[in-house]
Amino acid sequence: MEKKYDLEERLLDTATDTIRAVEKLNKTYAAQHVAKQLIRSATAPMALHAEARAAESKNDFVHKMKIAHKELRESFRWLKLIVRVSLLKDAAPITPLIDETDQLIRIFHASIKTAKSRQDRPE
Repeated sequence: MEKKYDLEERLLDTATDTIRAVEKLNKTYAAQHVAKQLIRSATAPMALHAEARAAESKNDFVHKMKIAHKELRESFRWLKLIVRVSLLKDAAPITPLIDETDQLIRIFHASIKTAKSRQDRPE
């Protein structure tokens, strides 16, 4: 059976996988700092996407999507830092998260661009 494309599910899966990976980080001060930052930034897009879907206007939609996009970019950098500093004994679970986060960044960028172009059109 072919998997249905569902952005909401992808965001939920990414948040879930990130939480699971963070639970395996070393227990050092640095790792725990990164863990807290990453948990915040990786779970925010899921909630922001839900808010964007219920936006009160096109401007509100774009605003919420932009914030989610920023959080995804932040998560991407924290994930790369985990690998670079070796905060996880086995970085294998992080590699697919980096890839998925990069894909989500591209999706949100395209959605924002499309929404902005529709904002500029007269109705």
